[in-house]
Amino acid sequence: MFIHDHFLLQNNRAVRLYEDYARSLPIIDYHSHLPAAEIAGDRKFANLTQIWLAGDHYKWRAMRACGVDERFCTGKATDREKFQAWAETVPKTLRNPLYHWTHMELKAPFGITDVLLGPRTAQKIWDTCNKLLAQDDFSAQGILRTMNVHVVSTTEDPTDSLEHHRAYQEKKGKTFVMVTAFRPDKAMNIEGGADYRAYLDRLGGTAGVTISTYTDLLDAIKKRHTFFHESGCRLSDHGLETICAEEYTEAEVAGIFRRGISGSPLTAGEVLKFKSALLYEFAVLDHARGWTQQYHLGALRNVNPRMFRLLGPDTGYDTIGDFEMARPLARLLGRLDDAGSLPKTILYNLNPRDNELLATMIGNYQDGSVAGKMQFGSAWWFLDQKDGMEKHLNALSTLGLLSQFVGMLTDSRSFLSFPRHDYFRRVLCNMLGEEMERGLIPDDMGLVGPMVADICYHNARNYFAFPQLEELIR
Repeated sequence: MFIHDHFLLQNNRAVRLYEDYARSLPIIDYHSHLPAAEIAGDRKFANLTQIWLAGDHYKWRAMRACGVDERFCTGKATDREKFQAWAETVPKTLRNPLYHWTHMELKAPFGITDVLLGPRTAQKIWDTCNKLLAQDDFSAQGILRTMNVHVVSTTEDPTDSLEHHRAYQEKKGKTFVMVTAFRPDKAMNIEGGADYRAYLDRLGGTAGVTISTYTDLLDAIKKRHTFFHESGCRLSDHGLETICAEEYTEAEVAGIFRRGISGSPLTAGEVLKFKSALLYEFAVLDHARGWTQQYHLGALRNVNPRMFRLLGPDTGYDTIGDFEMARPLARLLGRLDDAGSLPKTILYNLNPRDNELLATMIGNYQDGSVAGKMQFGSAWWFLDQKDGMEKHLNALSTLGLLSQFVGMLTDSRSFLSFPRHDYFRRVLCNMLGEEMERGLIPDDMGLVGPMVADICYHNARNYFAFPQLEELIR
């Protein structure tokens, strides 16, 4: 058995930490990209390809690297053909985290532990999983129940009606909470021309505001922020190359907006000033309502223009970027702190060179008002694997306080990604167990164990304080 009970746990203390303090804790998945409609509608998946391969650019990248034709990734091959292509790829992913994740996801929720996925075992696994997917326990909601999820947060644009969240909230007998995160990045894209003007029309329509001035834009954003808050939202999220934090005046920004929507060309400096102004205003709104803001920083997206034209975004053609981080972050966070408007903040980096940078940056703005107010977010995207997690945890431990960390998330579009929480818990317990064994930290389960439990569950519960979760638990 490859994914056995003590997988990744390399000493007895690690096993005890995992078994006694981590394994059975519920999951608070405070950032994902799961489709809210599929959760609320309790989607059933026709086969393993639909739940496991569709939309998974991690797998597509590996398949392409093995010479698999695009029709087996995003093209018109049958679902069975696509699964076979993936099964033939899996043995070639040894030492890539996909090999671990694949077999962890076959174990939970499908219970497959006695076979490795490959071309000769594909049919058996296909048949076994498809039979299970037909059962109620393997619907979208059934999987979340099986995986012991307490909270799942999706991510929506301000123009979203949140109809699916509201429909789910009215459901009787819920076993988990579904919330959303407010992601207003599209409102910043003043350089977008006709696409941006079309977006403003949609935003104004949902907010009941005709957006013709910068003031109108802020009014529309505030109204949608209020709507999201009343719908239970307590998080925002931004996916940015780096922080925008240029100096500006309100008059400058109003003029930039006026010229931008009229079709006049804007300089790069003007675009940056506009985005800096909006990013600041978003944070002020979050602080006023007690939200947590999240910044996902450092992705260089859509770097293959030919495939972007063919397939669009989020198809596996993104990479780690090398953007300036420290000075713009310090400018924005410092300005917000100066104004008494700095919300709880989670910073995620994609370039591992920035681990120590962010681990020290958060310490500059802890103010004693909230435990762990500023967070160095979990290893993200290309970094959410064993080596990346260990480097993240070491940087946070050395330069901050691991004990205050709010733990893991999936950041995924797949309902089968929840074993990543278990993966993280095993990595965490193994690191601490090894250090207990070597005498680097006290060999005291009563000291170390509760910290593990806090990182895996309790810190997130206290930090986000989702009102729906407390109601559910009561």
